[in-house]
Amino acid sequence: MSTEIPPKSQHSASGDADGKGHSISRQGATVALMTLLSRISGLLRDMVLAYLFGASAVADMFFVAFRIPNFFRRLFAEGAFSQAFVPVLMQFKLQGQGALVLFLADLSGVFAASLAVFVVLGVALAPMLTAIFAPGFVGDPQAFALTAELVRIMFPYLGFISLTAYAGALLNAHGYFALPAVTPVLLNVCLIAAALIALDDGLALTPVVILAWGVFAAGILQCLLQLPRLSALGLLPRPRLSLKHPGTRQVGTLLLPAMFAASVGQINALVNTALASTLIGGSISWLYYADRLLELPVGLVAVALGTVLLPHLSQMAASERTQAFRATLNWGIHLGMALGVPAAVALWLLATPLLATLYMSFTGGAMTAHDIAMTAAALVYFAVALPGFVLVKILAPAFFAQHDTMTPFRYASVAVAVNLAVGLSTYSWMGHLGLALATAASAWVHALLLLFGLYRRSLFVPDTQLFRSLARVLLTSGLLAAGLVFLAPSDQAWMMMPSLDRLLGVVVTCVLGLLGYGLLLLLFGLRRQDLMRDNRL
Repeated sequence: MSTEIPPKSQHSASGDADGKGHSISRQGATVALMTLLSRISGLLRDMVLAYLFGASAVADMFFVAFRIPNFFRRLFAEGAFSQAFVPVLMQFKLQGQGALVLFLADLSGVFAASLAVFVVLGVALAPMLTAIFAPGFVGDPQAFALTAELVRIMFPYLGFISLTAYAGALLNAHGYFALPAVTPVLLNVCLIAAALIALDDGLALTPVVILAWGVFAAGILQCLLQLPRLSALGLLPRPRLSLKHPGTRQVGTLLLPAMFAASVGQINALVNTALASTLIGGSISWLYYADRLLELPVGLVAVALGTVLLPHLSQMAASERTQAFRATLNWGIHLGMALGVPAAVALWLLATPLLATLYMSFTGGAMTAHDIAMTAAALVYFAVALPGFVLVKILAPAFFAQHDTMTPFRYASVAVAVNLAVGLSTYSWMGHLGLALATAASAWVHALLLLFGLYRRSLFVPDTQLFRSLARVLLTSGLLAAGLVFLAPSDQAWMMMPSLDRLLGVVVTCVLGLLGYGLLLLLFGLRRQDLMRDNRL
């Protein structure tokens, strides 16, 4: 089956600027760049939140309440729905615009109606959700009541951001990657604006409630941002509440197992947050701040690659191009490890200076040296998990592209069980570090199971070039680690530096480390063509 050439209007100049018509490599670079902007604004947001709340009990309440709609967002929208939706979408896209619009009309109606019902239930059951996500708060009536109020305000964000993810999946399938990738910046802008408003002591609302309303406003703005582009592409048909279309039923069949398979990280975060709520105050915040720094390389590498690989692999599966499918998967693994392994090394060895620079230097003492030490210890374990997260984001789309959600579901079940077993057996004596260790163990078990499953099906066939590239990455990353160990200051020295000196030192160390790693890759044989992969939607 040959790929249908899209209508000429879809190759507009604006589309090219957005990544339309470019190779998969350039599309990945586009998503990475937009994600970088999102992550930088996210770090600025977290610095503002750290200035307001530090690692206090109020911060724990906000992070728990914020995690609840985000958990369901990634479970339904960015996780399960996208993984079940995009492969079916690519099938109808190959059949032409008319078939695609009929499919979207029915699916959008069912999706929007389901979201509306779920949001209403979430708002009504806010206390129950609070008790599930933070059982440690039940014994503190004041903390429990405030957290439940925050959940009521922020839960509608789920509906808006799920529609945003739906729109983003449509745009990605048509070769537009930049706009969906940059949309999350609006959340960070809204939260920073809300935090600045919250600094006014004369307001009737408390600062944490103002931040919750900032989340609500961000959901609306993110949803509205992508509608003009969808309208221009003719992808906004009038929704119909009907389950008769075979495509809608197919998405529904794939959805339930995909819901679990694509959201292991969120389920593990739910378990770890519940366990951390029973530990000493600040435990949730330490894990949150460490996770936020981890999200920078995860977003730049894993999310960017996963985002562009899913529509491309789905297209290859639909048109039965098995050899191209294997080659693209090998390319994704090579590039993911070439970027993910050195990032893990940097997070491990520079955990303390990075966290101190972001969360202590500019927060007016709200984050103490003890908070930085506790957060850095968790980040070390998260650094171990990073390459595993990258592999999961690369390998899982290969199953979803084949319309197989049951196999990833089974593997995800094992990964969640590993997280639960390790967390329960360690958190009572390791505290929040036991939960971070559980995250790392789960990530690697999940990645290895996916790799084995694809190899058994002959969808992953490693070649000599892949083995050479992985050996080169391990060697150069080892040399990078040795350089950081012997040349970078100790953690104690970093902590004692004045804030501006520490900031300059971190920037110089990261730049020199990046340049040194790139030079080592070139010396050991990496060439530009090893990073490029030409495939067009």
